[in-house]
Amino acid sequence: MKAIQFHSTGGPEVLQLADLPIPEPGPGQVLLRIEAIGVNFIEIYFRKGVYKSALPLIPGSEAASTVEELGPGVTGFAAGDAVVSCAVIGSYAEYALVPAAQLVKIPQGVTMEQAAAAMLQGMTAHYLAFSTYPLKAGNTALVHAGAGGVGLLLTQIATAQGARVITTVSTPAKAELSREAGASDVILYTKKDFEAEVKRLTGGKGVDVVYDSVGKTTFEGSLNSLRPRGLLALFGASSGPVPPFDLVQLNSKGSLFITRPTLWHYIATRAELEWRSSEVLNWVAKGDLKLRTEFTYPLAEAAKAQIDLEERKTTGKILLVP
Repeated sequence: MKAIQFHSTGGPEVLQLADLPIPEPGPGQVLLRIEAIGVNFIEIYFRKGVYKSALPLIPGSEAASTVEELGPGVTGFAAGDAVVSCAVIGSYAEYALVPAAQLVKIPQGVTMEQAAAAMLQGMTAHYLAFSTYPLKAGNTALVHAGAGGVGLLLTQIATAQGARVITTVSTPAKAELSREAGASDVILYTKKDFEAEVKRLTGGKGVDVVYDSVGKTTFEGSLNSLRPRGLLALFGASSGPVPPFDLVQLNSKGSLFITRPTLWHYIATRAELEWRSSEVLNWVAKGDLKLRTEFTYPLAEAAKAQIDLEERKTTGKILLVP
């Protein structure tokens, strides 16, 4: 099978197309024939060595696939089923393994590409809006990277809950996409200071919650954009990790809360995985959650896909197709 692999950490050039044997499913595992692969920042972190892993490594975790073979003890699935997961071991490949417990069936009306685009980012938006800070009518949220994959989905989910959403984006074209997703106000951070704009837009009060996937360059401004006792959900670090921080500042800035959540702790049980995935995928099937999947690359161009993601040349979800 064809797969993307790297033997040392570094830039995009370390990603190499390799010929590897098709893996065999062990107990509790399912062998998948991959149809569409989700590209996420976490793969860049592993490639750079920010997150540690044994090498060589086939990156990736998210894929929509057809079931090829069941390992011993697997029930509830059959060869030919259309399935999706964000726990696919080495998804940058034509075939990969997934624990059956992390696999869900794709509902009618959802394509492979839509499923791969919705799973990780859709469930991330879901836990942020329903669990990390459960939004309700009257809340105001600041969403950074409003035209990114999570940003567009989170904006739609938040506005459906009745919340007001303010976003930050880098270009007028991205601003238009953010408004289409439901943002009430969009800040071009390349032209205006987002902290000052948030204070202006909220009459000096600040927002109830900031959803920040950017990290280093937005962290201080995010804290300063919160109302007293507001919450900062720092769920990514696309600009780099946040430097060491004195917690006393949370007191002086208004008894603030801060959390560094990750999806895996919000789908830790089968029941929670099924709840979040079924809601997200059924919203897609009904057209209530709209996806952007215009940036699709062949598997062999995985390096270019990561470059474009890191340089913010894309909007919505990036997919690889074997």
